[in-house]
Amino acid sequence: METNLKANEGIKKESFFSKFLNKIEVLGNKLPDPVTIFLGLCIIVLITSSIVASKDVSVIHPGTKETVAVVNLLSKEQLQNILASIVSNFQGFAPLGLVLVVMIGAGMYDKVGLMEAAIKGCASKISGKSVTLVVMIIGMLANLASDAGTILLPPLAAIAFLGVGRHPLIGLFAGYAAVTLGFFANIMISVVDVLVASFTIPAAQMIDPSYSGNATMNLYFMIASTFVLAILGTIVTEKFIAPRFGEYTGDATLDVDSKLTDEQKKGLKLAGISILVYVAIIGLLSIGGTNSFLADPETGDLLSNNAPFMKGMVPIMSLLFFIPGIVYGKVTGIIKNDKDIVSLMGKSMSDMGGYIILAFAASQFLQLFSTSNLGIVLSVKGAEFLKNANISGVPLIIGFILLSCLINIFIGSASAKWAIMAPIFVPMFMMLGYSPALTQMAYRIGDGITNPISPLFAYFPVVLAFAKKYDKNAGMGTIMSNMIPYSLSFLIVWSILLAVFMVLGLPLGPGAPTSYVM
Repeated sequence: METNLKANEGIKKESFFSKFLNKIEVLGNKLPDPVTIFLGLCIIVLITSSIVASKDVSVIHPGTKETVAVVNLLSKEQLQNILASIVSNFQGFAPLGLVLVVMIGAGMYDKVGLMEAAIKGCASKISGKSVTLVVMIIGMLANLASDAGTILLPPLAAIAFLGVGRHPLIGLFAGYAAVTLGFFANIMISVVDVLVASFTIPAAQMIDPSYSGNATMNLYFMIASTFVLAILGTIVTEKFIAPRFGEYTGDATLDVDSKLTDEQKKGLKLAGISILVYVAIIGLLSIGGTNSFLADPETGDLLSNNAPFMKGMVPIMSLLFFIPGIVYGKVTGIIKNDKDIVSLMGKSMSDMGGYIILAFAASQFLQLFSTSNLGIVLSVKGAEFLKNANISGVPLIIGFILLSCLINIFIGSASAKWAIMAPIFVPMFMMLGYSPALTQMAYRIGDGITNPISPLFAYFPVVLAFAKKYDKNAGMGTIMSNMIPYSLSFLIVWSILLAVFMVLGLPLGPGAPTSYVM
């Protein structure tokens, strides 16, 4: 009787929770597309600049010590400049070129099926309870292929769990948690790092024009996060998620074949060899100190901002994906000649159409926001408020993480959010003594934490569809109830890890301390 009451209570709680999520989904669906949001923000900036400028609002620039006043963008002169600079704003939008170049390689990697084959190959070699740790590690590394890993790993993880006699939904949820919560953890940089850094750097230069950074500014913290979160994810899965499921008795299967053909196995092997050869060549080009081809010619430092290795990181990354993709495509017969290569490159670029439109809108907003000086004024005023409120240190950063968590529930695009938030919070925190790298990492933590529990997240419906193949009664409450333990534990542990880096003064990446001195 007591068991039945508890079961009924669980049903009531899940039902209430599902209704709550439905309300969030309805509210979120009423939000316009990110492109529309940016265009709306452009209008808001235009009007706001005119109103604030009429009040003669100004601040003292903390770097140059000069007086900075808000510029009225609705004046005749400024409107003429805006009209003349629309094309140049788009052409000079840093993230656009960076992302497209990386996607030439990453797109090839994906279009020939190498990412899928690699995940299948790994999934076929694991057994027993070790499957959880392997899934977590693969999930942490899956962001190398951006969204491809988010789509492929959860269903393949379900198959892996089935293969070792465990309930497939445990694998599905573990895989989903790994690729979403661990999206900003890795042992090497990816297109995601390039993208977020390309928003952070211009934002920092609003306050300090001499500031220079690169995509590796969070690398050390990401590497540490990979191991910490993989272990944490395994513990959460085994202690909190697995006990919720008994033996799987269903007969449904996912439409994903976990077996590799002989050609795919050969392609994987040769693609792996090509990666090793490529890495070896990069290694040889890095040897020699100041005479090295890739090192800083003055200091011999491979990771300095002046090193060709760091300046050329984007094409180097692109080739890291492109070369094994070509090898795999040739071996499996997907690529027969140069025309096939160009065709596949074109397909990967066509997938970026939505991003290009978003980039156009974002470039106009960022330029207007910068020209108006509203970003500097907000940053200085905000920094003064925080100083007067005595909010600083770890509590300030934790508060920013929680703010990012909240915003992420309603706006799914990480780049869209950071394009809006970076020009305000990066300069503001710099004036409080915190580096752009720290602000960026705090944002990334918050942005990842609420991804799997938000019904507005692009891949939430995909995972729900897969879950229904194993349990026809699965709903949003099913996904949410199994993701909340991951989100809460990751929020706590990841925040503590960042606090440790701050307290001990550990660098977040090469030349990227947690503190900043104006």
